[in-house]
Amino acid sequence: MTIAAGDDQIGSGLFGVGQDEAADVDAGRFLRMDFRFHAMVVQVTQGLFKPIPISAPPLPGNPATPAKVALGKMLYFEPRLSESHSISCNSCHMIGMGGVDLQETSLGHRWQHGGRNAPTVYNAVFDVAQFWDGRAKDLEQQAGGPLVNPVEMGTTETHVVEQLKGIPGYAGAFAKAYPGESDPITLDNVRKAIAVFEATLITPHAPFDRYLTGNDKALDATQKEGLALFINKGCVACHKGVNIGGGMYAPFGVVERPGADILPPGDKGRFAVTKTVSDEYVFRVPSLRNITLTAPYFHTGKVWDLRQAIAIMGSSQLGAKLTDDEARKIEVFLGALTGDQPIVTLPILPPSVTTTPRPKP
Repeated sequence: MTIAAGDDQIGSGLFGVGQDEAADVDAGRFLRMDFRFHAMVVQVTQGLFKPIPISAPPLPGNPATPAKVALGKMLYFEPRLSESHSISCNSCHMIGMGGVDLQETSLGHRWQHGGRNAPTVYNAVFDVAQFWDGRAKDLEQQAGGPLVNPVEMGTTETHVVEQLKGIPGYAGAFAKAYPGESDPITLDNVRKAIAVFEATLITPHAPFDRYLTGNDKALDATQKEGLALFINKGCVACHKGVNIGGGMYAPFGVVERPGADILPPGDKGRFAVTKTVSDEYVFRVPSLRNITLTAPYFHTGKVWDLRQAIAIMGSSQLGAKLTDDEARKIEVFLGALTGDQPIVTLPILPPSVTTTPRPKP
């Protein structure tokens, strides 16, 4: 079924009235038809998408408590978890900047660059898996990866524990977060705490969320036209659900492959995880939530213009050559996916002492 946003489409067969007949329809019947059309559009849209909830979802096997969330926030901003004491989770996933670092690839340990663009941490809790290739099943697994990646934070699992035990102020914070444990400063507990904090970084109340919950005026006319194009052109095949993406894997270049700068032949995506030939150049579909805040785009970070990214996706994934006006309207609709940004007060981190392990730049 095709959804059209303009009133002139109402009489084109959806309700058994042709356009010529529609000109003669009395005003009352026209309004009833308009209401029916709007109700149908909303029903279809609600079946494809879901609003972001207003509170953080629970993590299986990792219940959140205020003390654990507070500890996770401290660890998220803690640069001493890196070997150089200069890189934290927030270095690449900046709170206040869309949950990203606005770089093609992130700068890591000893000035090395990561291999892929840093995805946003905002709403990551709703994704089917973490990282572009899905190698981490959830936030807890993801939280431990950059710590020991030699390109990112460059430390070791053993040193993470040594470092935190060498900062006396963390003893009480871990004891509150994990009461009853005789030795709570462990790598597993570090990952769990960071995960429950990251789960709070959600962005509800976007205009599109308000539209999904019944506020027709939350989207303007151009945004509704963009939504109709988004559905009708086929974008919704991958970008749907609560995160408008993030719920599945898909090959990049279904119809035609983009250039090698956007899809480098050496990065085969999920194939590196599964070693399955059919997973070559397959990546986790990114969420489009807050997409206007998270340039540059794609796993390479090579496209800085959102409208260009839309056009590339149209041709490479759908075989559709979008007009500039169509891409513009879809871009305007995507602007309605920006929700309330997390407001996070910076934590006061416990001080180092003379026996605290020192940085190794």
